[in-house]
Amino acid sequence: MHAFANPTRFLSLARPLTGWLGWAGAVLALVGIIAGLTLTPRDYLQGETVRIMYIHVPAAWLGMAGWGGIAAASVAELVWRHPLAAIAARATAVPGAVFAAICLASGSIWGRPTWGTWWEWDGRLTSMLVLFFLYIAYIALADASADRGGGARVAAIFGLVGAINLPIIHFSVLWWRTLHQGQSIGFTGSTIAPSILWPLPLTTIGFTLLFTAIILMRMRMLLANAKLEARQRRMGGAA
Repeated sequence: MHAFANPTRFLSLARPLTGWLGWAGAVLALVGIIAGLTLTPRDYLQGETVRIMYIHVPAAWLGMAGWGGIAAASVAELVWRHPLAAIAARATAVPGAVFAAICLASGSIWGRPTWGTWWEWDGRLTSMLVLFFLYIAYIALADASADRGGGARVAAIFGLVGAINLPIIHFSVLWWRTLHQGQSIGFTGSTIAPSILWPLPLTTIGFTLLFTAIILMRMRMLLANAKLEARQRRMGGAA
């Protein structure tokens, strides 16, 4: 991990990876979405609405994985004082919030014909909404800390505390009675028909690669901004 603590070394890897991951992710996601819309059959219960799965499931996964990344970066910030940890966490927060919002919106659209309601205050939906608000709070806290020129440890502590919500989201369908369906895909198999399931790995991997590319791009932007601000402070001091 410390091999890339040097921003110059990190940027030498991040620059080419951003493009490769972005284009590969876009192609896989597009192929998966087109396949899901045109090549898979209707579900015998949900009909055409099951196709929302190809967006909803990757968005849910990335909404949770994003906060997992923030928590991991927070550990690196608090324990090892990794120079890029706070930047990685800040870079992850915005795309994580976007995917959490996509998860909530697509789930609401999916729920209307399936459950007969746009929203239900059940465990999975409510805990996912809490995750979205945690993202908004983290973004505000991290930006305020950056503006003050410090305080990254406060944001890191918040990132760790917020991770408590992740197992709540995951196990909510088991802990409480809920309209949301239980786990459909596990290590032992899936309850989804293979004829419907096969485009889902394409969109999941595709959006994950895109998510990673966006994080790398945002890290590069934040490092460039930090370098510019440092240069302006030096010029101001010299004047």
